[in-house]
Amino acid sequence: MADYAFFHKQFMPLSEAKIGVLTHALHYGTACFEGIRGNWDSKEKRFCLFRIQDHYKRMLGGCRILKMNLPYSVDKLSQVTKELVERSGYQEDVYIRPLAYKSSETVGVRLHNLEDDFLIVVTTLPPYLDTENGVRSCISSWRRVDDTMIPPRGKICGIYVNSALAKTEAWENGFDEAILLTQDGHVSEGSGENIFLISGGKLITPPSSDNILMGITRDTVMKLAKNELGIDTIERQVDRSELYVAEECFFTGTAANIAPILEIDHRPIGTGEIGKTTAKLQKLFAAVMLGRNPKYSDWYYLVSPKTPIQSRRNRIS
Repeated sequence: MADYAFFHKQFMPLSEAKIGVLTHALHYGTACFEGIRGNWDSKEKRFCLFRIQDHYKRMLGGCRILKMNLPYSVDKLSQVTKELVERSGYQEDVYIRPLAYKSSETVGVRLHNLEDDFLIVVTTLPPYLDTENGVRSCISSWRRVDDTMIPPRGKICGIYVNSALAKTEAWENGFDEAILLTQDGHVSEGSGENIFLISGGKLITPPSSDNILMGITRDTVMKLAKNELGIDTIERQVDRSELYVAEECFFTGTAANIAPILEIDHRPIGTGEIGKTTAKLQKLFAAVMLGRNPKYSDWYYLVSPKTPIQSRRNRIS
């Protein structure tokens, strides 16, 4: 099976998709990306590209922040992604990585007078966090980057150095994941996930004003909680100590799905086991991510794999 990429407006073997060492995005982080799940349904023999159009809408927003102009609509981006997944030949969960980037091979810090380009790769992704057994987390010594520094509402590549510092600090101290605070000390998010807590039976999550990524899995969970469990979500500032006394906590994200948090800073959350509401949301999410709940059909982009084409290249205008 050959791995394929969409690169320079055409499909090609992944081994041939190369960028130069002077590419602007490589030196300055002047790029934005998305992570899209292609969830394999072994029963139906198909992928569910989950909320793909919402991902591409968010990506185009990130492009506007970085003064990038892509010659593609959301529908066109979705169609190209569908064909790439078909060509991949995978019959397991895949992770789709679109990347828009400043492609000029030049040195100099700026956004203007640079060329833009776009690529997509499809790969597999091992479990990012332990969704079955839960995770141990800690408050990071690194603070979340503020919107006035690098806007977090776009998945801008340069901002992820902030996440990498926090993630590795947590891992080196024996934890699975980090939780970053804002500059004024309120809870923001994990290194690559949004965070929720349950307190007094209420679902609570930090607001957009606390420098979070407006996560698509986050939005999915809020809608499932409301529609299926009758639980409204309160978006408000969250103090660090609120996490310690919460009944339940969990992370959400495209890579993480819904990951229960069992412990924060060596303090057990609730009973120290996966909470009942978290477990219910996990079950609901597992069904919708495979495209099996007709109530949410507008979230699904269903794709059946084809035999990989080893030599064909098609240019996309």
